[in-house]
Amino acid sequence: MLNLITDRWIPVRRHDGSRVAIAPHEMADPALAFPDWPRPDLNIACLELLAGLVFMADPPRDAEDWEARQSPDSGRLRERLAPYAPAFGLLGDGPRFLQDREAFETGVRDPNPVEMLLIDSAGGQTLRNNADLMVKRSRYPTLTPPLAAMALYTLQAHAPSGGKGNRTSMRGGGPMVTLVDPGGGLWPLVWANVPDGAPAPIEALPWMRATRTSENGQTVIPEDAHPVEAFFGQPRRLRLVAGDGAVAGVVQKPYGTNYAQWLHPLTPHYRLKEGSELLPRHPRAGAFGYRNWLGIVLQRPSSADDTARRAPVLDLWSERPGPAAEVIVAGWAMDNMKPRDFIFSRAPLLNLDDAQAERVEGMVRAADALAVALRGALAPVLAEGEGREAAREGFFLATQPLFEAALTRLDRDAEAEAKGWLSDLRRVATAQFDALALPGLSERDTREQEAIVTARRYLGAAFAGHGKQGRDAFTALGLTPPVPKRKEKAA
Repeated sequence: MLNLITDRWIPVRRHDGSRVAIAPHEMADPALAFPDWPRPDLNIACLELLAGLVFMADPPRDAEDWEARQSPDSGRLRERLAPYAPAFGLLGDGPRFLQDREAFETGVRDPNPVEMLLIDSAGGQTLRNNADLMVKRSRYPTLTPPLAAMALYTLQAHAPSGGKGNRTSMRGGGPMVTLVDPGGGLWPLVWANVPDGAPAPIEALPWMRATRTSENGQTVIPEDAHPVEAFFGQPRRLRLVAGDGAVAGVVQKPYGTNYAQWLHPLTPHYRLKEGSELLPRHPRAGAFGYRNWLGIVLQRPSSADDTARRAPVLDLWSERPGPAAEVIVAGWAMDNMKPRDFIFSRAPLLNLDDAQAERVEGMVRAADALAVALRGALAPVLAEGEGREAAREGFFLATQPLFEAALTRLDRDAEAEAKGWLSDLRRVATAQFDALALPGLSERDTREQEAIVTARRYLGAAFAGHGKQGRDAFTALGLTPPVPKRKEKAA
């Protein structure tokens, strides 16, 4: 039977493109590049799992220890992981990885389909209503033990709402995951995302004790558990059902562990307002571009309010003597219980001083304001709703490379660069407006022509600093908005 510590069960792609299955201690092989599961959500969860295993068994004490141990050492890792093997059997008698300690008596003869472990599978109500139009049932009648183990971890780490009593993950349904990637392969990627700490006792793993249930609203806060539970939370009460060498079903009981107040090392957090509780961020469907970077891959200035906070491992990277790095941003974009999109993106990890952070925040705020101006200017051309929203998203996509280029010039004159960014935004917005509004203009009636010409004039005025959006953009960039003509006359 599969043991997740001692057996080779994790598919990994080598740098040369070949594929191999490894045991966890072999992640330190420098020939390995990236997990190679058949789904991107499993790959991201696998990276979380590997970082969690190292955090559990052999984390760095501090930045100095982290630097000293950057070189891969499979022998050391194997030795440190070995004592945890009794907790990492997937099936059989005794403790089962991420499964309820209690052997459920009911439901074993008629378990849920095993594909319930996959977040984008149709739920019970969807099946009963024959509403599985986009995601069909019975895609996976059985799962191999390795695939079942990885799907089980992914569900427990990212669990969405699952009906009465079936708890979401510690970070809510479909959390955003941000991973530091310094390049160089699997081990540097995993090691970069292991927080500082001390090894955990095997008893700290939640399936090594009776489940802390939540039928009466009980919660588990960080003070009630070891920090390792951030990587091995168990919100769902599950037992896998196997036969003929495969996992064929899942038995579930309600009221698993209900987590509160945890700050996950790999997830950014935010506050609804200053002083309120920090909440985990969740991705939105669509492209993850620079408009989403603040407080996720770019830190806010220290003088800013504390309503957006990067994942702890991103801030930790600034204390570690590592190379320049990227951030992998991933996760399910959910609509309550319904998965909409799995995002996977990369962005530069920049640790900026306060002056630079303020300039970058101003650039994003200015683009936001002027995107609103563009959206409004397109009213005579596009109906309210998806069309104008798509045009707004197109504006951000088109300015993405310009923004990334501007980040390389943060050491130059602030005012000149602010004016250059404003010019870049104006050029893109004007070209986009003209492409949508001008074709066929002569064939429109006079009122429509007049409305389009007026809208273009107002769009130009916004980029000159007039109107609410124009003033907001100029202020965000540290530029002085022009004085309105009426005020000039009054003076």
